[in-house]
Amino acid sequence: MRHLFPGLLAAGLALWVAIGTVKPVLSEEAGMVRLQTADDSRGWDAVGKLILGDRGFCTGALIGPQLVLTAAHCLYDKTTGVQLRPEEIEFQAGFRNGRAVAYRRVSRAVAHPGYRYGTADKLDRVTDDVALLELSQPIRLPSLLPFETGAAPVEGDAVDVVSYAQYREEAPSIQEACEVLAGRRNALILTCNVDFGSSGAPVFSVRDGVARVVSVISAKAEVDGRKVALAVPLAEPLAALRSALEASKAGSTAGGKSVSILSGGTGSGAKFLKP
Repeated sequence: MRHLFPGLLAAGLALWVAIGTVKPVLSEEAGMVRLQTADDSRGWDAVGKLILGDRGFCTGALIGPQLVLTAAHCLYDKTTGVQLRPEEIEFQAGFRNGRAVAYRRVSRAVAHPGYRYGTADKLDRVTDDVALLELSQPIRLPSLLPFETGAAPVEGDAVDVVSYAQYREEAPSIQEACEVLAGRRNALILTCNVDFGSSGAPVFSVRDGVARVVSVISAKAEVDGRKVALAVPLAEPLAALRSALEASKAGSTAGGKSVSILSGGTGSGAKFLKP
């Protein structure tokens, strides 16, 4: 991915945690606030945990009554590289302290057509690492409204991230006013702290009191020893994802049985699915 951030790569951009490595967390991350109560979580319940069978979890965000946005690599088994069956995935909207506001199984899942899970270069895997899930039934609750989406942020913009992660999987956490350290058309570097399980977490731009999803967390990394997050802007991938979902539906109708289009190949991952 040397064409994306040549200056930062020269300065030492690298994935921070090797696949499968888990480091203990000794204290709450700086600037991270847990949304423990209903009052804390008000307005954020459309962020939820994606339970991936017995393989771990990711974070997802509702962007339509029946549509959840997440990272593409969450759709793959870490050991075999095989794509998970949609019915193995459950979206738990607003999950905190053992209960969710709404539970839904996934009926269809599509990764971005350009995403390749099996690529040897972990940085290259960040590009197009975004997926769209269709739920088995819409979520229509007055207290749980899908998020709008918006244009990609640019270098210097402030963004917020709401996510679940290991050691804080019982309630979502929000980190406000992260900064876009560098940005390109198909990848962003953010000063946000993320961890295993944060994969697929929505990155928000807040304008006039409205939080819009503008990017999706793909991985954590380091730049000269500084922890950062790598994310995928939504501006272009979202249209391709919607088209892929419609094509999946058309293929299912033509074939007379359920079909899920999940691009990619084989590769390795992490139990908590590296963010």
